[in-house]
Parts: sequence; structure tokens; C-alpha cells
Amino acid sequence: MNNNNFATGLKCIICDKTYPPEHLYVCPSCGIQGILDVQYEYEKINSLITPEIISSRPLNHWRYREFLPISQSATLPQLHVGWTPVYDVPRLAKEVGVKKLFLKDDGRNPTNSFKDRASAVGVLKAIEFGFDTVAAASTGNAASSLAGLAASIGLQSYIFVPQRAPEPKVTQLLIFGATVLRVKGSYENAFDLCWEACEKFRWYNRSSGTNPYLVEGKKTAGHEIAEQFTGTGGTLNGGKMPNWVVVSVGDGCTVGGVGKGLQEMKLAGLIDRVPRLLGVQAEGAQPILEAFYSETDLVPSETNTLADSIAVGTPRNWRRAIQQIKLSIGEMIAVSDEEIFDAMRTTARLGGVFGEPAGVTGVAGAKKAVERGIIKPNETVLSVITGNGLKDIQTAMKAAGKEMSIEPNLRSLEDVIPKQSHVVV
Repeated sequence: MNNNNFATGLKCIICDKTYPPEHLYVCPSCGIQGILDVQYEYEKINSLITPEIISSRPLNHWRYREFLPISQSATLPQLHVGWTPVYDVPRLAKEVGVKKLFLKDDGRNPTNSFKDRASAVGVLKAIEFGFDTVAAASTGNAASSLAGLAASIGLQSYIFVPQRAPEPKVTQLLIFGATVLRVKGSYENAFDLCWEACEKFRWYNRSSGTNPYLVEGKKTAGHEIAEQFTGTGGTLNGGKMPNWVVVSVGDGCTVGGVGKGLQEMKLAGLIDRVPRLLGVQAEGAQPILEAFYSETDLVPSETNTLADSIAVGTPRNWRRAIQQIKLSIGEMIAVSDEEIFDAMRTTARLGGVFGEPAGVTGVAGAKKAVERGIIKPNETVLSVITGNGLKDIQTAMKAAGKEMSIEPNLRSLEDVIPKQSHVVV
């Protein structure tokens, strides 16, 4: 057991070689593709954890601390991460075509995205390993998250963003005090430069995929889903797990993390089954889907989608994503930008949740999966909304439509509102 937690080491998902917990990034034998998975003493964890013990703890993602690779004595960031709400949205369920649909709104995290779960663990590991500076390459959300969590705990941050990163996300980075470096080129160019800079300047690299500890924060969403549906006093869906959990997929670590969290809750006896995972990619960035169905190694591709948060042509965590989806007997699907646009509108208008393009890609994928017979109309579905719509206001403006300009009098108003609105009851 390392540093008073239950993490025992790191295991390469390609060659199965193991490394001590203090090993920083990828498997030396397998190179950049040698993603490491954190191993735990699950028997000891399971002997300590009960639903009653968990339910007595604060409502944040640290309530699953035994499943996290952090010291029991670590000073936690003050920002509230996790335990995001789940909404039952019957009108949106009807539109999607399922019996019940739930939305887990991770746009409610401190920097408005799912990535805060990963960064909260990442900044603690940086301190544990003796770093005073952290860095990341990101299309936006992971960077914003790292900048915010680093600021909350007193670390300096350097962020490498691709040329196309949306201004709202870059602005969020700057307001948190990060040094922002807009790299001329793609996400892959930013990723490679960040990797080189971390090695040269000895910065802690938070970039998705290569840092084994980040997915451990992301898996807390799976823990929460299990507890919110079946935990002490859980009433969602009659106390039963949904049939499907739907997650948008870019690099692969988010769906991989959610899957690992759900599997851990089953291993601990806290749920009796793991929902099937539906991984959803944009049609303009679907290399993991192609590897999933071809059952061959991933082939990097160019990307062309408005969903910048999942526009990843060379995903590092694709093996973990496919592993968890297949372990759950799940599926993958791809959706067009027009379907994502439509999901932005319907998720907000029928579910009351404003998600960014990647955030609602799961809703678009659920609807398409119903149309294709993958999800049955009598099944229940939870879709994870991974980021708030204000993250990409330009795309939201295109999806929302235009306002009406009128004179300041009732006649002008009556000319533009529906006739039935004129009736006085």
C-alpha cells in the first residue's frame, strides 16, 4: 500500500508490465501508447465500504476516497467537485424514444465540465510528487479545469491549446491566471509540444491519456451514478440501475473512467449489474469507433466537427475506452454535427440543461441508437452532460436561432407572437 492509500501500482494495458505508484506516465516498453491503469487492493477496500458509510460522507467525489490514489492525509482542494445532479426528463425521453431518460449534469462542476474530476486528482498528485508547476494540452475543458484547480491549490499552470480552441474556454484559462500558449496547428501538435516542454522544464503533465491518475478522478462519475440510482434512499428509476449509460467520446478516458467506476461499484457489491455503455463519437472524429468495429489497432485521422472537446484524431486512451465498452457489452455510434446541433436545442428546451456540443453528443447518440435498434424503446438511459453550453457560446448561438426586435408597444408585440397567445381567459 502506497502513501496511506489503497493503490498498489500501475499496470500497462498493452503488455501487462507493472510499475510502482510513483512512476509518472506511460509504460517505457510500449511508449506513448502504453497507457497505465492504477491497481488497487480491492479486497481491503470492499471490506471497509458499505452504502451506509458512503452515504454519511460529504456530497462530493472525495466520498469515494478509498477508490482514489491519494493520501488519506492529503489536503483536498476547496472547490466542490462531483456529486452533480441527475434529472429525470420525460419530455426529452419521448423525443429520444425511450421509456425513461436521465441527464447527469457535469456542467455544474467548478469550471463547468466533467474534467474537474480528473484535475482535482491531478493537482494532488503533482504536489505529492514534488511539482510546483502543472501543464496540459487540451481543446479547452481539460485546460480550463486544470487552470481552475491549480489556482485553488496554489500551483502555476501552463496550457497548450490548438488554434481552434473557443474563446470562452481560453478566457476562462486566462482569468484563472494560467499561461496560455495557442499552438498553430491541431490538438496533436499542442499535445506533442506540451509533452516535450514537461520533460525539459520538469512540469507535471496533466494531458489526457498519458497521465494514469486522471482517469481515477473521472471514474467517480461511475461511482456516483451507481449510488444515485441504488444507494441509501436512492429513488431514481425505482432504485434500479438504468439499462444504458451514454458518454461522448474523444480521447477515450471519460467513457473508460465511467466504466471503471461502475465496475468497481459492482465489485464492491454496491450494485448488482453494470449498465451497458454507449460511446458516442462525432462523425468527423471517430477513430475509436472504427477501431471498435474493425477490431484492429486505431488508425489516426483528421478531425472535422463542431464538437471541439471530442475532436481528437489521435486518441491515446482508445484501448481503455474499447475495453470498458466491451466489458459492459456496450456499443458505439457516431452522430453528425447537425444531429449534435439538434441535441443542443432539444436537451435545453425539453430537459432544461444547456450543454456544449460535446456535452450533448450523448443525447444525440441515444436518439440515433434508438432509431437503429441498438437501444430499445422500453429501456432506460442516462446520458452524461460533460460540459456547459457557455463553454462554446458561438456554436450555441448558431443552434439557438435569432431573437426578435420589436418596438416598445403591444401592437408590435402582437405582430410577432402566436395568435393563440392573444386570447384572454
